[in-house]
Amino acid sequence: MTALWTSAAIAQATGGKASAVFDASGVAFDSREIGPGDLFVALKGEHSDGHLHVEQAFASGASGAIVSQPVDGPHILVSDTAAALDALAKASRERTAARIIGVTGSVGKTGTKEALYAALDRCSFGHAHRSVKSYNNHVGVPLSLSRMPEDTKFGIFEMGMNHAHELSALTRLVRPHAAIITAIAPAHIGNFPTGEQGIVDAKAEIFEGLVPEGTAIIPFDSPHYQRLRKKAERHAAHVISFGFEDGADVRAVDVVPAPRGGSLVTARLGDQSLCFTIAEAGRHWVSNSLAILAAVRAVGGDLASAGLSLAEMSGIDGRGRRHVITLKSGGKAVVIDESYNANPASMKATLQHFTVEPCSGQKIAILGAMGELGEQSAQFHAALADDIVHCGMDAVILVGEDMAHTAANLEHGLDQGVKMSHAESASEALSEVAKLIGDGDVILIKGSNYLGLASAVSALVNGEY
Repeated sequence: MTALWTSAAIAQATGGKASAVFDASGVAFDSREIGPGDLFVALKGEHSDGHLHVEQAFASGASGAIVSQPVDGPHILVSDTAAALDALAKASRERTAARIIGVTGSVGKTGTKEALYAALDRCSFGHAHRSVKSYNNHVGVPLSLSRMPEDTKFGIFEMGMNHAHELSALTRLVRPHAAIITAIAPAHIGNFPTGEQGIVDAKAEIFEGLVPEGTAIIPFDSPHYQRLRKKAERHAAHVISFGFEDGADVRAVDVVPAPRGGSLVTARLGDQSLCFTIAEAGRHWVSNSLAILAAVRAVGGDLASAGLSLAEMSGIDGRGRRHVITLKSGGKAVVIDESYNANPASMKATLQHFTVEPCSGQKIAILGAMGELGEQSAQFHAALADDIVHCGMDAVILVGEDMAHTAANLEHGLDQGVKMSHAESASEALSEVAKLIGDGDVILIKGSNYLGLASAVSALVNGEY
């Protein structure tokens, strides 16, 4: 088996000095995630220092480490371990002939990244690579790049931001052949004094890293389309739009519900037509699929493989994974896990689909507060009430202090008989839902990650409620 990195290659890439000869089969910065043969990067953070965990990393099987101070065990000594990780990522990108896709957006970027990986891994017979989990920041992106095998044929990298100028640095590391913006929404809007226009400009930074002859892929139906296109044209040789409206380069011309959930879609790609099934439910997933098709075609992938992969997609933990659980009282219920993230756009999309969710029992929603909305937080949370009212649910449990604004607007809007409660924490929400749940129920759990609603999902799935 060919090593991912040799000590000589690491030293050359980082400008460091090797204490011994070793090979690395993987890269990690968390000593708890080290596997046999991995390279451990001892990063220094505001409240942590990886050098304190070097011994643990070696005990877990690390073959070597990147450090800024001498340690016992094989290592590469550098002056700055964070800069060394960036240098390793740059070297990884330079040595590969892979076609690279970058993905960003306010909503949908992780699911889109995973679907692209499934499609391109299928058509390359296992030679695709992607960033795992939500490794999309100043540490996650270079880590994901450094993990990319040299013989990779397709690489897919998620890039996130919550401030201006963050994507600019990340995309210059990734240097994508195609760059996707899935959608623009008021996520992290509290960090942007100019509102959504600031978010548009920050997301459009992804185009700055495009290689010559690169392709920008943008949402045609967005109210910010013209601004996005103008930004894209500065850096992209080709600009491809996707959406539902006439004029989109990749357009959904027909969408009908699939018999087992999801959607049956007919799409036009220029002079081509493609009919396919999407396993994931919701109009937002149809939109994501159009961006996926555009990207697959842009990098020379196989559209038929993409269609098959979309039909086989299963939900991601925290982003739509569905669990069928056996209740303590007998019977079964469905838990929809959307616990990782929430903003006004993703809340609206999720609740719209919840309206048509098949259910033989009660529809129950545990909805957590949306973070990083700044001065507009009260306004956005209050507006959420309209989406809840039209959702047709039987009970709603609101979680978090900011949801008081939602609760106030709901008091006179909900039909009589619809149960509403307001919980301070995930554990309190779990106690509330435990009183309600019954056979045939569907429980939607969605909120910003800081609330820890994933713990409620885990408890329900494991029968610990």
